[in-house]
Amino acid sequence: MTERQEQRYCIKFCQKLGNSQVETIRKIQTTSGNDAMGITQIMEWYNWFKDGRTTVENEPRSGRPSTCRNDLVIAKVNAVMMRDRRVTIQEIAEEMGISTFSAHSIVTEDLAMKKVAAKFVPKLLTAE
Repeated sequence: MTERQEQRYCIKFCQKLGNSQVETIRKIQTTSGNDAMGITQIMEWYNWFKDGRTTVENEPRSGRPSTCRNDLVIAKVNAVMMRDRRVTIQEIAEEMGISTFSAHSIVTEDLAMKKVAAKFVPKLLTAE
């Protein structure tokens, strides 16, 4: 469990006991020290629990979903790389409709490919 969640449980507990916001803030800051949530956050969570909120989890946030680093896109990028090994990151990004940074991270991290100069290839090859 994260430190923030533990503090939210403490805020919920203090609110249920009938402690005021000031008492709750003081208790959270005393117990957590430098890792304590901000005063504004503590007051917001206190008010949410007071209004009937029951969960200490974050609400799902709106925004653009991360869809470029899933198994399907990685497989498509791998297929493009196997078709033509001289394809550039920019060409992959344009073909797949993803950012250049995402294409680069897929190639280097997910597919474990790296740029190797031609003159070093004989030295890198081993009997295995």
